Amino acid sequence: MPLYKSLDLNSQTNVKVWKISESIAFLMSKLVLTTESLERVSGMKSELHQRAFLSVRMLLEEFGYLDSDMFYDSLGKPFLKDGKHISISHSYHFSTVVISTVEVGIDIEKQRPKIIKIASKFIGYESFYLNEKDATQIQKLTWVWCTKEALYKLFGTPGMIFKTHFMVLPFSKESNTTTAWIVQDNKKLRFIATFMEFEGFGCVITEPNF
Repeated sequence: MPLYKSLDLNSQTNVKVWKISESIAFLMSKLVLTTESLERVSGMKSELHQRAFLSVRMLLEEFGYLDSDMFYDSLGKPFLKDGKHISISHSYHFSTVVISTVEVGIDIEKQRPKIIKIASKFIGYESFYLNEKDATQIQKLTWVWCTKEALYKLFGTPGMIFKTHFMVLPFSKESNTTTAWIVQDNKKLRFIATFMEFEGFGCVITEPNF
């Protein structure tokens, strides 16, 4: 399947989504991969992960980049050689890439009931406004998780704890944005989180809120 969704969040930030339906052979035939990428994809044991990896490269091409235009630091954070900021995520049969002139993070997750069982591991401040009896609990918990994961990717600092260092302010089901904070060493950094939802998946993009 071709590009599923493309969205300009603002003049600085664009996000693209790919719905993965193609075979590994098809995706490989459409891409020019670096030696490092070929080694990585061939070493993956999961076909789902291989297809996700390749679909991300398809998204790069949608942005006008080649596989060779992206590299990773020692922590696995992706960078672009032209200096623009990039973040990547995939879940099941969807992959996403966001590129911006400012620091940015993205995460996509399938909305599943199991998130209720692990909520206590990543919900801190948010417990004051999240209602266990809310019919949209799974959706809202997924958005909070995605927001914190996207902030973690953006910040790129080891040792950050979702429950302690990241705060997501209250939001409504009807709203597609909220404010989020990174709190570390008596410093507070403010970000805007933008929500998207499609086919039972939640996706959040985070960027600085100047």
